[in-house]
Amino acid sequence: MTLLLYENPVSGNCYKVRLILALLGVEYERRELSVVDRSDRVQVLGGLNPSLTVPTVVLDDGRPLAESNAILWHFADGTEYLPRDSYERAQVLQWMFFEQYRHEPAIAVVRFWVAIAEDDPPPGVDIEVKREEGHAALKAMERHLGEREYLVGERFTIADIALYAYTHVAPEGGFDLEPYPALRAWLDRVAAQPGVVPITA
Repeated sequence: MTLLLYENPVSGNCYKVRLILALLGVEYERRELSVVDRSDRVQVLGGLNPSLTVPTVVLDDGRPLAESNAILWHFADGTEYLPRDSYERAQVLQWMFFEQYRHEPAIAVVRFWVAIAEDDPPPGVDIEVKREEGHAALKAMERHLGEREYLVGERFTIADIALYAYTHVAPEGGFDLEPYPALRAWLDRVAAQPGVVPITA
């Protein structure tokens, strides 16, 4: 059985999975689901992922796995993209949790409503408040990257993949990256890694 990836090409969370699979040379089949019309999610993903989200993978042995950072960890374990040292592994998790709790809920949400969604944001979603939250996350990354080349251990890991995904397309949501020179240099370093594919690949 071939690895199966349920995903959407504009999703940064899905891009993380495509990127680690590309870096590892893993062959897989893609099934595209809409991030706007979710009416078929129960039918397609109901037996695979309780939250009905993409990305969801079905491994070659038939077992499903969801949540982009969990999928990243699964495929990176035992490779150069996940440190062996327990402290550095915890640091990788630190940045992956930061991405999901502080970064993605602001930057990805703004990008979705500004550049992807066909409707206006629902009541309660304040784009400018989310944009401020996004800049707070970018400033935290800028402070950290001002003293190092990568997020953990001075080498490229899945912590970088997790945060690269939505950071490099943040301008699509109206985020100006000009005030963040260390972050922009890091984006260039990640993009130049051997095997890195663009989100449009």
